[in-house]
Amino acid sequence: MCKIIFLPHKILIPKGAKFSINIGETILDIALKNKINMQHACEKSCACSTCHCIIRKGYDSLSKITEKEDDVLDKAYNVEYYSRLSCQAKIISLEKNIEVEIP
Repeated sequence: MCKIIFLPHKILIPKGAKFSINIGETILDIALKNKINMQHACEKSCACSTCHCIIRKGYDSLSKITEKEDDVLDKAYNVEYYSRLSCQAKIISLEKNIEVEIP
């Protein structure tokens, strides 16, 4: 079974972490379930950009970005081509590991 890999973050997960994933879960749900305290000021309603993350591997294993999510991402800091809102990025495939960086 594929995993989600959170790269090290000096405050939230200094050593990084790896967890099992299921179809339909969001990156934020997985993080919170595993006690990674990712910010999410709008309570997962796609209205802020505090849960911004960067997908380093496995981008195609996630749901497609919506126009609304893309608009909200414009408010985020250090957005990259493979940036997503973790509250909106749902697992749609278990074929590849997903590697996530929390900026």
